[in-house]
Amino acid sequence: MTRVLLVIVIVASIASAIGVVYARHQHRVLFVQLNKLDRERDELNIEFGRLQLEQATVAESTRVEQIARDRLGMKSPESADVVVIRP
Repeated sequence: MTRVLLVIVIVASIASAIGVVYARHQHRVLFVQLNKLDRERDELNIEFGRLQLEQATVAESTRVEQIARDRLGMKSPESADVVVIRP
């Protein structure tokens, strides 16, 4: 009876040790993955900030008018050419 209990305790101890090693390994793998995702998030936040700044710059009406005038050769219409439509 004691030998059976001893074998059960030894097997349980080995299984527990294997479980601990596996859990630590998974912890390391997930920690590395989390750090990678954190770095990627930070890079995306920086890129998002740059895009917001670029959008704000491009969205300015004076800048749009300048691009339309300089690059596209467009000009503002004369007052007589403008027709106001009321709802």
